[in-house]
Amino acid sequence: KFEFNPKVGIDNPALTLTEDTDGEGVGEPRFYLLTKDSTETFGFCLHEELGCQGHVIRQIELGGVAQRRGLQDGDRLLQVNGHFVDHMDHVRVVQKIKASGNQVLLAVLDGDSYEAAKSLGRDLSQMLPDDIRPRLCHVARDKSGFGFSVSCPEGTKGTFQLSVLQDGPADRAGVPPGSWLLELNGDSVKSYSHTQLSKKLKQSGNKVTLLVASSAVEEFYRLRGLRVTAALADTSWLPFKVRELHLVKGPAGYGFLLKEDDCSSGGIGQFLWDVDVGLPAEQAGMKEGDRVLAVNGESIEGLDHEQTVHRIRAHEDQVTLLVIDPAGDEFFHSVGLGSCGAACP
Repeated sequence: KFEFNPKVGIDNPALTLTEDTDGEGVGEPRFYLLTKDSTETFGFCLHEELGCQGHVIRQIELGGVAQRRGLQDGDRLLQVNGHFVDHMDHVRVVQKIKASGNQVLLAVLDGDSYEAAKSLGRDLSQMLPDDIRPRLCHVARDKSGFGFSVSCPEGTKGTFQLSVLQDGPADRAGVPPGSWLLELNGDSVKSYSHTQLSKKLKQSGNKVTLLVASSAVEEFYRLRGLRVTAALADTSWLPFKVRELHLVKGPAGYGFLLKEDDCSSGGIGQFLWDVDVGLPAEQAGMKEGDRVLAVNGESIEGLDHEQTVHRIRAHEDQVTLLVIDPAGDEFFHSVGLGSCGAACP
């Protein structure tokens, strides 16, 4: 007897999807979750070509991540981490992929289908689901509790659905009613029994961080065999934010120093220090101790001090930095989001 389990297939990083056509030569979008290590690339280039519409997938590396997952030469890129990009400036789309760090979720359409859809005047965004991102929600307990209860089919593990109290702490933190719980404080709940989950919640004190997926989002990932991770989450509900600083160099320079140091959560980071009063860095909102996550839209994960400085100096008179303060940095690492996770709003 088959029993429905919303977690089935959720750990499979690849997607196999048969392209159905609707009789008009237009196939369905395909979704790929690409995961690499810090020494790899995703194994493809994104081109803007004369006489060819859209963002074109080219130069797929033999044996690389993209080829192993099934990307095809000539595919058109429609979505990056749930954001529709077909209408966007090409440079900005490339930056969004680079800012994703070591994991990115892409939606593509084969070249023939893309051209057919364009010739028919199709709105390509309507071919894609509205919101495919899970949510990270940080819930602070009040006198009534966290404002949610957990149900689990008897005798099962790892399948938890949340009932959310209207206007309670969980509701205010953005937890969708009826959503499925995937992680608690950065740890997967896949192997937890209901009793173990209750114990973990009690041990969390007055605050918990939940990775949750609505029923529609959970179904989207499950049917496509894609793994839901915190790196793909909508972080807009979190109290910790990354900040974008745009600096225009003045006669005395930018007015800050960059220092390489150990991160509190491990690894090496590039930190901002000696922010001079009244100079462009301070005027842009820079604070001492901020950690740099990206320079001019590109993640600096894996870069050393010299390489980061080179990136900052690439444009002589201005630079845009994505930064996070120490408290936010520690929080994102605690829930399994490194610097790149934090850098992908």
